[in-house]
Amino acid sequence: MKFQNTREFAQQLDAQDELKHYRNEFIFPQHEGKDVIYFTGNSLGLQPKSAKKYVDDVMNDWANLAVEGHFYAEKPWWDYQERFAEPLSKIVGAKPSEITVMNTLTVNLHLLMVSFYRPTKTRYKIICEEKAFPSDQYMFQSQVTHHGYDPKDAIVEVKRREGEHNIRLEDILAKIEEVGDELALVLFGGVNYYTGQVFDMKTITEAGHKVGANVGFDLAHAAGNINLELHDWNVDFAAWCSYKYMNSGPGNASGCFVHEKHHHADLPRFAGWWGNKKENRFKMEPTFNPTIGADGWQVSNLPVLSLAPYLASAEMFAEVGMKKLIKKRNQITAYLEFILHEIDNEIDGTEFEIITPSNQEERACQLSVFLHGQGRSLFDYLMKNGVITDWREPNVIRLAPVPLYTSYEDMYEFGQRLKQGIQSLHK
Repeated sequence: MKFQNTREFAQQLDAQDELKHYRNEFIFPQHEGKDVIYFTGNSLGLQPKSAKKYVDDVMNDWANLAVEGHFYAEKPWWDYQERFAEPLSKIVGAKPSEITVMNTLTVNLHLLMVSFYRPTKTRYKIICEEKAFPSDQYMFQSQVTHHGYDPKDAIVEVKRREGEHNIRLEDILAKIEEVGDELALVLFGGVNYYTGQVFDMKTITEAGHKVGANVGFDLAHAAGNINLELHDWNVDFAAWCSYKYMNSGPGNASGCFVHEKHHHADLPRFAGWWGNKKENRFKMEPTFNPTIGADGWQVSNLPVLSLAPYLASAEMFAEVGMKKLIKKRNQITAYLEFILHEIDNEIDGTEFEIITPSNQEERACQLSVFLHGQGRSLFDYLMKNGVITDWREPNVIRLAPVPLYTSYEDMYEFGQRLKQGIQSLHK
């Protein structure tokens, strides 16, 4: 499609958008009486209007039924997480039995590493990406230290080549082969939070398994954003937060995937009674007898009030389907890229360097942009003028045009405010 940098063209794209009515299902912060342009769904998604009803339902059941809500609520609490299995399995490409929801993301990664990071004297190293999200870095460090290893030796980062912003797949595969028999675990982000690079999880998983390592992924920026086929890719485990692209609310519950090939394996895990077989759970037996499937990694009683808004969003995703989301994601991100280049060309002395890969297979719903010739003042201008975006040092803004609720006219209007900001700051 040949794009145009006009409001009329953007409005025409919106009129043709098969997802346009979903924008009205979300609540936008306001700026001077109008919806903000919201680019930070990769940090915290907007609130679905249906979320309040789902939370109110739990509150009403608590008020009217008290403890009996566990069994007699409209959505009984004791198996509340089971309602996620079907919709989330479609979002991440899994079987329903491979899905559970519990805790928060880094907690779940730690719990899953109990099962899947099992170092020995000779096989103890972890391969990860350079500049992984800090929580992942801290997790790796604490895990290897807990097992008695030196992080400088046990953690192997695949680095970017000099002068490049993204990690080459060939370098990841070469590093896996190089570490070889010493490699216990490969754990990457599905999408790098800083650059927006999408990793080839299928190929990475195959390479890790070839040398005898387990392979897992942190899907914080991937779930609800990119095509995932975790079961078919033979990924061992994965976890993701729900509050970014999946709009469940701040700090909310995390989804987990455990491949069915591990469901009957005698793997170590940190057990809790909610992972015990459902039919025996209230017998209060002294020995843990895990549920078969990902639910067997459950530990504690469910945080139902947290799960409620996540369920509201998960059901919306099930209604829309990832195929339609990805189709719009690709087009609206391409239009945003076009707008950025147009504004760059219109103003002398600017240079917007997009460090997110240009290849559609290697990027998703995010453009990370170096603002050469600009500074933090431009970000501050945008924030004060109704554009909510994200700043990362040293000089990068991250823009995430989430397909469920951003419009093509938002992209056009952002370009106009960006242009105004640059001009006003360089008078």
